Amino acid sequence: MNTTLKHWKESATLILAAGHRLGVASRTPRTVAAVSPQECSLGPQHLPHKSRFDYDVLLLKRSGKSGFMPNAYVFPGGKVHSSDFSSEWLDIFKSFCNFSNFGLGNVTQPLETRPPIFATDRLKFGSPIPGEVAFRICALRETFEESGVLLVVPKLEEKSLLKSIEDKGDTAQGQHYKVNDLCSTELTKWRALVNQNPSNFIRMCRELEVLPNIWALHEWCNWLTPTGRYGVTRFDTMFFICCLQEIPHTLQDEKEIVRFQWSTPSEVLQSYISGEFWIAPPQFYELSRMCRVPLLEDLHDFSSRRAREGCEQWLPLVSLKEKQYLSLLPGDKDYPLDPSGEAEVGTSTDPQQEDAQDDSALHRFVTVDQNTIKYRSPSHPSTITYFLLSPSHTT
Repeated sequence: MNTTLKHWKESATLILAAGHRLGVASRTPRTVAAVSPQECSLGPQHLPHKSRFDYDVLLLKRSGKSGFMPNAYVFPGGKVHSSDFSSEWLDIFKSFCNFSNFGLGNVTQPLETRPPIFATDRLKFGSPIPGEVAFRICALRETFEESGVLLVVPKLEEKSLLKSIEDKGDTAQGQHYKVNDLCSTELTKWRALVNQNPSNFIRMCRELEVLPNIWALHEWCNWLTPTGRYGVTRFDTMFFICCLQEIPHTLQDEKEIVRFQWSTPSEVLQSYISGEFWIAPPQFYELSRMCRVPLLEDLHDFSSRRAREGCEQWLPLVSLKEKQYLSLLPGDKDYPLDPSGEAEVGTSTDPQQEDAQDDSALHRFVTVDQNTIKYRSPSHPSTITYFLLSPSHTT
């Protein structure tokens, strides 16, 4: 853990996509808004009809008593714990210690442009566990705690996994990942223990002879909480993505999480637009991008290829203007070249006049109220490198 951070608490989140047959409802009841894509302000190009999707995404509703984003629907995840960086993981992953990042491989992104959450030398803080590994462990542990979904690899499959890494150098290509098949009694017992003490996640893996499936998770994005919007708590959060063959058995923890639902990305956005529930801006943004990739196979292939390029750190810069919240993102014409954790938005742009501007100069949210949000982005995908999906990415 990086204990020197002044403004941020490091955390990890998992975007969990699970397959279902086209046109068939998922096993989990969900609330669907009676709003067609054509009626949606985002436009049909951003919201394909739900029947086009062959996968759902897991969202969890935070408790109204939560100190951070109460009642919001979010992806599973949470703060990193010191045990995620424990040297005890060296024994769990001992067969993989000779591989780069325990078999995850390296990204092509230069170290100087890597987000600090990964670029930070963890040995300085006494941990031999790389950030790429520890934050995946965090995401897997938190997902298990909050939803009961446990992604692990049995020790019996370790040899085949090692051979796959040696032969191909990448375990992600051409496969989706299955959820464990441990009995529910065993899962219930260990979930309670891990909720009591996160360090029990190590103990669980050792006693059940399983490995956290860090290889199933791909880098997706890195978001920082902006100043002045969500109180004093601010997070440096790494978002990972994982594709599953089928929707797994899911349970909320009845503490931080009061409800869960599996829905297609377009259904979630439609429900948000209709005012049925609230999702945080990062979730809104990522689900909007996923609407460009309605097939699980394409999403899996794209995310595994894209992860090799690494990711950037995104800090939205927020200000209140004309009774609207303006959130600038990297690539916007008014976004500063060198934003800091305390940066303020300095813009001459009037949100009321946005529609008259060239989309290629804008990359921003304009939030009118909790259930009304305008999203503007560059029309040319190269403006933000690989972060804005275009049809060419899914072919």
